[in-house]
Amino acid sequence: MKSIDLSAIDLNLLVAFEALLEERSVTLAAQRLHLGQPAVSAALGRLRGVFEDELFMRMGREMQPTSKALEIASGIVSALNQIRQTLETSQVFDSKTSSRRLAIGSSDYTSSVVLPSLLGFCGQQAPYLNFRLIGFEKDSVGDLLEQGAIDVALGVFPTLPHQTHSMALFQEHFVGIARRGHPAIARGTMALETFASQPHALVTLRRDTTGKIDELLAQRHLQRRVAITTPHMLALPAILAACDLVATVPYRVAVQLARSHSLELFELPIETEAWTVSMLWSKLADKDAANVWLRQTLNAISQTI
Repeated sequence: MKSIDLSAIDLNLLVAFEALLEERSVTLAAQRLHLGQPAVSAALGRLRGVFEDELFMRMGREMQPTSKALEIASGIVSALNQIRQTLETSQVFDSKTSSRRLAIGSSDYTSSVVLPSLLGFCGQQAPYLNFRLIGFEKDSVGDLLEQGAIDVALGVFPTLPHQTHSMALFQEHFVGIARRGHPAIARGTMALETFASQPHALVTLRRDTTGKIDELLAQRHLQRRVAITTPHMLALPAILAACDLVATVPYRVAVQLARSHSLELFELPIETEAWTVSMLWSKLADKDAANVWLRQTLNAISQTI
């Protein structure tokens, strides 16, 4: 069987074939396609050359499909419908009916702060959407976005990866947290020397025992004792509730921990700089309707948390 050179076939020829198959008339097919009758006749001529068959023959007042036309009809119609569906899916996103899965690059912190509000919103506005949270190393986030492994990334990004866009979501700052009734907390704060002398818990993904607080204390010739380090934020509330350790954590996390455990927030006796939590996405997905919706939704939610 002779192979057909697909590069020689205009997609419009297959659209004309479908119209002729359904209308059984060159005139009606031309009207349906908003073309002149000569254009459809010319398309039929080219189709006959490609398939080496008459395809449609006049029988009475209609153009009847040949056996060859009937043989290829289902494949052509199915292919055209698949193309239409693909094009429609890429151009239309309805959050109320879509069951698309969206992947968000996120740390424990951004997950605990942003995701409850996002899922609460989606319960009403996007009930069938599915989400996947993916942890990431900052030096690989650009590749994950470019490859489509994640749709957006949430975090602190001092430098932007290549071919990404960024949007600031909210400002964050550190506060102290300890068990309710901690003897060193007075009027919602703690004296600097007292703070430095307390045993501290440090949540860190690194394997060292120093953080930004240690740098600031060192500038004042003070040093704290880090009694325990843990990469697990989930372990922190139970640790603090059971003893007199103190910890320094982002404000929004501290509020959540204080609500669900017997913990108390206090203002740090040392000034720390606020930082910006941002959202990244690939330039390749900038116009993707679902990605646009996710970004707009995360931005709106971030104004309320």
